[in-house]
Amino acid sequence: MESIETGTDQLLCSLEERVATITLNRPEKRNALSDELTPALRELLLVVERDPRVRCVVITGAGRAFCSGGDVSGMGGGASSGIPLEYGIRNLQHRQETLTLRLHELAKPTIASLPGPAAGAGLSIALACDIRIAAQSAFITTAFANIGLSGDYGGSWFLTKLVGSAVAKELYYTADRVSAEECLRLGLVNRVVPDAELARETQALAQRIASGPPVALGYMKENLNRAIREDLRTCLAMEADRMTRCFQTQDTREAVRAFMEKRKPEFKGV
Repeated sequence: MESIETGTDQLLCSLEERVATITLNRPEKRNALSDELTPALRELLLVVERDPRVRCVVITGAGRAFCSGGDVSGMGGGASSGIPLEYGIRNLQHRQETLTLRLHELAKPTIASLPGPAAGAGLSIALACDIRIAAQSAFITTAFANIGLSGDYGGSWFLTKLVGSAVAKELYYTADRVSAEECLRLGLVNRVVPDAELARETQALAQRIASGPPVALGYMKENLNRAIREDLRTCLAMEADRMTRCFQTQDTREAVRAFMEKRKPEFKGV
């Protein structure tokens, strides 16, 4: 296992078997976001995307939480802070685009591994990932209504796409806690596993994905993300483009040879 430098102890990253595991590391604060952790996470996403050794990215939290969202103890400003409204809006737009939008569009498969609660912006980060695995004791909550806020980091968009408008509205309006099993029923998580098995199950899935063809997996993610917002004709056109590009890769030729030779292919990402 190799460590990847993040610039802060509040964010850890390790690389093993082509899987980069990013750990939010403020367990005493339930891994709440901070002015140190969050910028480091933004930059780290760029690092792992560029690193050819990384083929799958896992995001998790230290201790018994995934991420409790923004640190409420530092939210005393608002209108009295003296920050012009338009500046505040543009600043938040930029921070959102360089975190959850970047994560959603990352050119590599992503997995959120939830050892415990994902709340507020922490839930948005989990929802921005491609796949979610939850420990049995984990739960999610939108949380924003509890502190008089409307929500940010794309949670309303991600949640609506996953569970539909009516359920998303109820979860936002009430800020109810939703258990891991209920999340599974709603389609918010892909798997629920015993707490003690979470790390092992996550790594096994991540390594399985990481052993696949990187170019094709990147195109798959692009196609599936596009399917959320575009019509069928547009998606068919882009599928044809990406499929034809895949046929030009060495990985496709290697996969055909491996199939004929009854062996597992070795994908190089070219």
